Amino acid sequence: MAWTDRTRMLLGEDALGRLANSRVAVFGLGGVGGYVLEALVRAGVGHITAVDGDTVDETNLNRQLLATRFSLGKSKAEAAKERALSINASLDISALQLFYEASNADEIDFSSFDYVADCIDTVSSKLLIVERCVSLGTPVLSSMGTGNKLHPEKLRIADLSETSVCPLARVMRRELRKRGIEHVQVLFSTEEPIKTGSRTPGSVSFVPSAAGLLIAGEIIRKLAGVD
Repeated sequence: MAWTDRTRMLLGEDALGRLANSRVAVFGLGGVGGYVLEALVRAGVGHITAVDGDTVDETNLNRQLLATRFSLGKSKAEAAKERALSINASLDISALQLFYEASNADEIDFSSFDYVADCIDTVSSKLLIVERCVSLGTPVLSSMGTGNKLHPEKLRIADLSETSVCPLARVMRRELRKRGIEHVQVLFSTEEPIKTGSRTPGSVSFVPSAAGLLIAGEIIRKLAGVD
């Protein structure tokens, strides 16, 4: 059997062809984004741009797919490319080691993507990504906060206007409204964040990963035309 045969059983030949021709960008390759990338690659998405300016740190080991003892200190973008090609050697993948922000916003052509997954933490950068996508009509799915959470079953995908509880979603609603944007697809949690007493969010292995797989599933179904 070919490595895509079991996916073909569920999605069909035409859907696999659409996925192979699709172009997806993943911004942020950490706890959420690493799993988005993994699922996209294993589903047969043919063209991927992976963007992250960070390197793999020991503190990433508890939750990030790309973090292993062998990848510590390595660029997350490069680690992502190596892992992706180890799964699908014919994948067209561009790995960009950069923190997406206003100073380099014009370096990436959002019109070339069929879908964008925003899995970064910085609000200003998230706003830039959403603004660019909305202005160009490029579908985008933006991840809200997954830190300080213990219940993956409380994650859901909805329009930003329908979110509740999530502090990051509240900020994004307010800031996007100032920019004339009312609607964007997001992943968020209805779980109240746990107060840890630290400014750095606590995290576990099973919440960011679940969020990443939910995001990837939504994107894959849409691109495959089976949603």
